[in-house]
Amino acid sequence: MRSHETKLPAMLEALHADGPHPGLAGKLKLFGQFVGSWDVEVINYLSDGSRRVMEAEWHFGWVLEGRAIEDVWIAPRRGMRRQSGDELGDYGATLRFFDLELGAWRSTWIGPCKGYVKPFIARPVGNEIVLEGAFMPGSVSRWIFSEITPDSFHWRHVESRDDWTTQVLHQEMNARRRF
Repeated sequence: MRSHETKLPAMLEALHADGPHPGLAGKLKLFGQFVGSWDVEVINYLSDGSRRVMEAEWHFGWVLEGRAIEDVWIAPRRGMRRQSGDELGDYGATLRFFDLELGAWRSTWIGPCKGYVKPFIARPVGNEIVLEGAFMPGSVSRWIFSEITPDSFHWRHVESRDDWTTQVLHQEMNARRRF
């Protein structure tokens, strides 16, 4: 075993938490409900009006003494990545934590395959969870979790350039909890 390989388990052990921090458990329920593994059908809407569908996987877990939730997003799923050559796929992680001062969640998606770093502010809105961020001048993106049950949820990425008078749907996902 090489010396750098012996450090990986210690890093994962330091990152992992068995559950929410006791002092924050109530605040962390919003994203805590997703902890576990999910099978996902992804629908990408392309600029030419066509759509591409792929199978993905999404894993959520408690991290950093239970003060945050990290998720790992893999599309297409690991078993299909080598053969697909799919430029619409990605492999990355999001770190989410509740900011007590802000009274909302901070959530940052890191997608090294495509060089993405996308910070969002997330809040519950009715029965949905809405993450909002601005990544291009004059444009606002929302990532929305909806139709949430213990075993499934719907997710969509919409964007607006006119203060939500109109919006463009870029991606949808249907997730089912793995059993």
